[in-house]
Parts: sequence; structure tokens; C-alpha cells
Amino acid sequence: MSVHKGGFMGTSLDRRTALGLGSMATVGAVLGLPSGAAAAPAVPVGSPDARATPLAAARTVRQVYSRESAAAGGNWQALVTVAGSSEVAVTDQPDTLVEAYSVNKIAVAVAVLDKVDRGQLKLTQRVNVTAAIAAGDSDGIFRLDGAYPSAVTLGHVLSALLTVSDDVAARLCGEVVPAAEINRILRAKGFTRTQVQTVSDPHRYYMGRTTPRETHTLLRRLSAGALLSATSTAAILSRLRSPIAFTDGIRREMSSLERGRIATKAGWFGSSRHEAGIIFDRGGAPVLTYSIFADGQSGAANFGSTHPAVRARSRMGRAFLDAVNGIPGDRTGPVAREASAFAG
Repeated sequence: MSVHKGGFMGTSLDRRTALGLGSMATVGAVLGLPSGAAAAPAVPVGSPDARATPLAAARTVRQVYSRESAAAGGNWQALVTVAGSSEVAVTDQPDTLVEAYSVNKIAVAVAVLDKVDRGQLKLTQRVNVTAAIAAGDSDGIFRLDGAYPSAVTLGHVLSALLTVSDDVAARLCGEVVPAAEINRILRAKGFTRTQVQTVSDPHRYYMGRTTPRETHTLLRRLSAGALLSATSTAAILSRLRSPIAFTDGIRREMSSLERGRIATKAGWFGSSRHEAGIIFDRGGAPVLTYSIFADGQSGAANFGSTHPAVRARSRMGRAFLDAVNGIPGDRTGPVAREASAFAG
């Protein structure tokens, strides 16, 4: 069977119904939306708004999320914050445990780079790509080679993992950091609900589960330089901000320079369409963090930009960026200096 960005690393797939996705609650109420809240005054697309404030931006983001998620239908769980705002922009069932699919590849990359930071791995070391590892019908670029065995650097593996979301790259990560160790590293960093799903082969795994809150926290702590070294933090964020990272959702309705201000990772399988990431201000500091999970919309076989949830996120993304365009990001962490090199 075809595996689309679920990133399943095992040889068999536990069906979605067995994983409990069908029992998720319908769309939760977005908390705290004032009944008379008005959208921010219109400004030209992509232009900084000198009148913008963090609180106004958060309320605009809340309105847009509420409108677009309702229009798309299905089930939504999300947490979105704006730097400096006294209100959380979106809190929609943020503690619901969900199938993360390829969004959890960020967490896998954190585990791999944690071992790099501790001197147990090097980005320059070679990882063998065998026919057995590349076998199957998962997505990505490694399986298109058709010439095995081959070898690539671990840095190459992480680039494929975080940009084109290569499923074989996730298997290669399991060769250097077994599934149980990935989970131990994540738990040690406080992520007890963001875990890959282990299987009988210690080097294989399904991408597992997370909650919107834990993924949001992971992104916030990553951008604050609190999870990894500055070099390893930049290694993740630069890949997630690259031009070949996911563009169908949050970044779709943006120029190339605007896309470069957004670090994003999507995950999809069946009818699920997820995305999580960070919007940076023009100076490279994080200004908005989003963790948005959706499933149950129509078009389960449609993995393109016209899927209702993906289309909704593209509208959200354009509005989110415009809402925070005149707001300075959080410069309390060292990553703001690292990220500035990639600012548009």
C-alpha cells in the first residue's frame, strides 16, 4: 500500500482506525475570541503595518484560523502564539494526542543532532543506503536512485529528511539512532508525548504521535537555542526555511523571500494534513509559532495543494505573515542571531 509522508519506518502499517484517529473529536472551539473582534486594517500584501501590535496580531490570527478551519471542515487541533502577545492566538484542543506523521521528523532530527552535539555522531560521517533500506513504496528521493549499495553523509540524510521529507532518510536516521534511543532523548528533553512508535526491528519505527502543545513547545525551545547547540539549531532551521522545503501549505501564497522567513514541516497520510513551524521577522527572530493538525476533510486521496485543509493553511499563512509583519520577534535567545543570516 502507498505510504504518503506518514514516514512509517516498519514493514507493516497499523491501520488508522486501530490508532484511534477515527475517534477524534470534531472541531474544537477556538477559545477566547471576542464576539466583536474585528480584523486588522487592511494593508498591501507583504507590507509591514506600523500600527500592528502583538495583541492585535494574535486576535487577527485567531479570527483567520477560526474562519478557515470551519470552512474546510473536519477535525482540527492547534496551538499558535505571537511573540509579545498577552493572549494565545489559537488554542484548539492543544493537548489532544494525534498521529504526527512527518511533522515528527523535526523531533527525529533533534535526537540525531543531540548525539552530534555530544560528539557521538558527525554530520560528515557516511551512512550506507542499502536496497533493503530503500525498498518499499514510501516517498522521497533515495528510492528513485535504483543503484545500491551507496553511501551519503549524515548531513545529506538530514537535508533530505527535513526538506523533501524523505522516508528513507528517516530509516537512515534509525540506523545511527535506534528508535528506543530517539524516544529516550526526547523524554530527557521533556517531550514525553512526542515519541516515535517502535517495532520489532530496533532500527525501524513509525513516526508516532505528538500533541499540538508539545510540537509547539519543541519549536519554541528550538528557536530559543534551548534544545541543541547553535550550530545544530541552525542546521534544522536552515533546512526548514530552504526554498525546497514544503510550499503547498503555509508558504504557498508568498514570494520566495517571504518563504525564506518561514521554517515549516508538513506531514500527511490518509485524510490527515498537518503542518508546524515558525515565522521569523525580517531580522531573523521568531515572531509566530504554529502547530496545526487536521484530518477528516474530504479528499483523502488528494495530496496536492487543493486539499481543503492544505488550502485553508495557505490562506492562514498569508494572513499570519501579514498580521505579524510590523512586529519584532523574540530576541532573547541566541538563535535570532543565527537565523538572521537567512532572513529575507
